Amino acid sequence: MLVTTKRILNDAKKGGYAVGAFNAENAEMVWAIVNAAEELNSPVIVQTTSSTLKYFPPVYFANIVKAAAAIASVPVAIHLDHSASYELAKACIDSGYTSVMIDGSALSYEENISVTQKVCAYAENFGVPVEAELGKIGGKEDDTECSEDQYTDPNQAVNFVERTGISSLAIAIGTAHGIYAKTPELDLNHVANIRKVVSIPLVMHGASGLSDTVIRDSVKKGISKINFATELRIAFTDTVKTYFVEYPGDIDPKKYMGAARVAVKGLVKSKMLVCGSAGMAK
Repeated sequence: MLVTTKRILNDAKKGGYAVGAFNAENAEMVWAIVNAAEELNSPVIVQTTSSTLKYFPPVYFANIVKAAAAIASVPVAIHLDHSASYELAKACIDSGYTSVMIDGSALSYEENISVTQKVCAYAENFGVPVEAELGKIGGKEDDTECSEDQYTDPNQAVNFVERTGISSLAIAIGTAHGIYAKTPELDLNHVANIRKVVSIPLVMHGASGLSDTVIRDSVKKGISKINFATELRIAFTDTVKTYFVEYPGDIDPKKYMGAARVAVKGLVKSKMLVCGSAGMAK
């Protein structure tokens, strides 16, 4: 069933688990993510980035996920990840996305508030929840790049949430987008401090490559949504590469793409188990 992220993330916050948000690049990855959720009876978020939506427009992915959700017994949301513009967020809402993120973290604080308010005002007309980011998360995510972390200030977070009306907040605690070159030093107590003063669900970006222990601890401290992207791309691509080593003359996309989607499904299931969302579908 197709739902908004507001419903499933509020349930996660109350239940003390996190919902995985998994980036999909094609129909095979959507199949893998939704089927993993079905097998574990887990709520799930399928999300796309701005670069993915340059490859296929929002309406393509919206309808692929809608079709998958229509035959699924678990809650499925489709979310726009890391939009840097109001225009893309609007296009996704118009196309049927049930959640969007506006990322104004590269802007000044007041500019971030302004663009977030604008997206929230439009999204409210359709009952679509909005995620925003406060602080700066290191690494590169599509067109968004940051060389240094800037931790989210708890007091500023309170003001930001009150002034924008967002439904979830992505916070900076030392994570980074992409695969880590070295073990990151995360401040999970910072999560707990923000959780004490902010009532809406908190989001952690840059989870690819983090240990299971760190992910579990972040959930215990108050994270309700965790994003996974790079690891899924690696699993998909490495499986296709391996397939062609074994079957260099094969030309049937269903075979090598099919093998890749099975690999991604296995990875997604493992992340759901770590997040604690297995068995939590309502």
